[in-house]
Amino acid sequence: MTTAPPLGIQLYSVRDDIGPADLDRTLARLAGLGFSHAEPYDILSDTDGLGAALRDAGLLAATAHASVLRHDVADVLDAAQALGIGCVITPYVDPGSIADRAGVERLAATLNDAAAAAAARGIRIGYHNHDFEFAQLVDGVPAYDLLAELLDPAVALEVDVYWAGVGGADVFELLPRLGDRVRHLHVVHEREPGNDRPVRGVDTAGRMDEVLALAAPSLELPVVEVVAHHSDVWPLVERNAAYFLAGAGR
Repeated sequence: MTTAPPLGIQLYSVRDDIGPADLDRTLARLAGLGFSHAEPYDILSDTDGLGAALRDAGLLAATAHASVLRHDVADVLDAAQALGIGCVITPYVDPGSIADRAGVERLAATLNDAAAAAAARGIRIGYHNHDFEFAQLVDGVPAYDLLAELLDPAVALEVDVYWAGVGGADVFELLPRLGDRVRHLHVVHEREPGNDRPVRGVDTAGRMDEVLALAAPSLELPVVEVVAHHSDVWPLVERNAAYFLAGAGR
């Protein structure tokens, strides 16, 4: 008997269907598609309600997006601990805040300090990229490269494969270079209809098998994220789930 691989979904993908009246139904629908994990993007507004909904749906939350720059670190860690979340990932920073070396150093210091506080509670801190970390050069290299150099190895990297490529990265070079610091991936096999955003780096479309194989040695969880909504998102979520659950990268 073949066991389906663990697969997460960033709940921002179905943000239009998450609300006080919709959360239970939406999480149950995701579980029905075969997702084993949900990655919340708001763990502070109603921590208890979110935890109950996840339990009722049979979904785990190993990771969550919550910025340690925007929220009190102790509050974030309290919520993560209550939900059983092992890695809290800062999802976004203002691009202008890392336009120079001093800005990147400040970000790295904040993440490193948060990681030290989190480690005392058995939780890790992580960082999720967009495109600008690769498009913006600092001291002649992508800001992401400098950030990775300055981050404590305890800070986990969640590489968003799609955004990295849009920003100019070659993911097939990036993942081996980052090695076991990459613990989570944001992946998408089929992008949303109407997405004609140019990819400045190496396009990963149709190459998810290769991406997952490269990250496999340290990868704890691939997480599907569908960013834009130009139509009903559910058929796209279902097709992405089916692709990855069929064993991509194995």
